Amino acid sequence: MGINFHHDKNRLSYASRQVDSSWKDRIKALVPVENIERAVDIGCGGGIYSRALSEMGIKSITAVDYSQTILDSAKERNKEYDQITFKYGIAHETGLPSEQFDLLLERAVIHHLEDLNAAFKEAHRLLKYDGYLIIQDRTKEDCLLDGSDEHIRGYFFSRFPKLIEYETKRRHSSKKVISALKELGFMEIEEIKLWEVRKIHKTKEAFLEDIRGRTGRSILHHLNESELENLISYLDTVIRNYDSIVEKDRWTIWKAVK
Repeated sequence: MGINFHHDKNRLSYASRQVDSSWKDRIKALVPVENIERAVDIGCGGGIYSRALSEMGIKSITAVDYSQTILDSAKERNKEYDQITFKYGIAHETGLPSEQFDLLLERAVIHHLEDLNAAFKEAHRLLKYDGYLIIQDRTKEDCLLDGSDEHIRGYFFSRFPKLIEYETKRRHSSKKVISALKELGFMEIEEIKLWEVRKIHKTKEAFLEDIRGRTGRSILHHLNESELENLISYLDTVIRNYDSIVEKDRWTIWKAVK
């Protein structure tokens, strides 16, 4: 069974992590952040990337999500960030005014969507002329890289190949994303690969406990308790580090301009 984002027990699953500085540096290299006044973060989850945009100097961020439970948690954990406004909405129907935003971020959103055109049409409507769209998600190729100390997530699939079908079925190809962006009139489309530091764990034990909690990893909700413990034992065997573990994931970023 997959994760229920609306369930209260999952409300903090995507709210506790801090965004690594390398992500901020990559976005700054793609977008003139110093010129961005208003941004919208669609599919904001726990608000950690909305918070990162604020920390990068953007004065106004509207954070949108389709789960009221997760939105309530995001508001609670980001009380001190007056720059962020949280709003209920969905990717293809946000209810926000047209042509008001300089930057629109959709991170880890499009794999939840079947109709990319509807979501990108809404993004085009929201952005000002010359506004920037940043989409970040995994392609099938990103997900199925072999497991290693750099790509621990790959071990999930080598231990439980049944997860491969679920994971690949929900991932859009880069060709499909780019085609949809072009169809909606976006220009200056670029594809960039990013190894993003997800989290630095001080010990192997801390990492394995994070796995046990399935924290921020929806794919692990497709394993039952026995299978999860099996995976943890496997990871304990194949991961050689006992001290600090730097957990990374490979992503694809698509940048486009209205």
